[in-house]
Amino acid sequence: MKKTLSKKTNRAFTLIELLLVITIISVLAAVVVPRFFGRSREARVVAARQTIVGTFGIALDLFEQDTGKYPAKDEALDALVRDPQIQNWRGPYLKTTMVPLDPWGNEYKYSYPSELTNSEFLYDIISAGPDTVFGNEDDVTNHDEPRDENR
Repeated sequence: MKKTLSKKTNRAFTLIELLLVITIISVLAAVVVPRFFGRSREARVVAARQTIVGTFGIALDLFEQDTGKYPAKDEALDALVRDPQIQNWRGPYLKTTMVPLDPWGNEYKYSYPSELTNSEFLYDIISAGPDTVFGNEDDVTNHDEPRDENR
């Protein structure tokens, strides 16, 4: 009878190979992760602006065409989804049953007449932005010009 000798070979990674892989992953993470976070913030700002100008802007214009006025400050954006008992209201003007939140999970601030432009003909829709605090430079509004910081 012939005996076969079986060689046991242990296959494993060396410590150097593991350290090299960890180093490569760390370098990639250091380069890639900040880019994703920057894009995420930028994408949320764009989404907020699109909701303000597109979704709310169209809905408010339709509301104004039907009722002859924009919702009052106390009616706010809820007037777009719930009948505020105004003559000729033909809503809801949004396809959702609730007013959507901004991309950071907070309510939009609405005022009519405009407090940002001091115009009795314009309205304000504001997202507090990434820091979720109203009244600073990262707010997202329906106005192109920046807020007056002295107010």
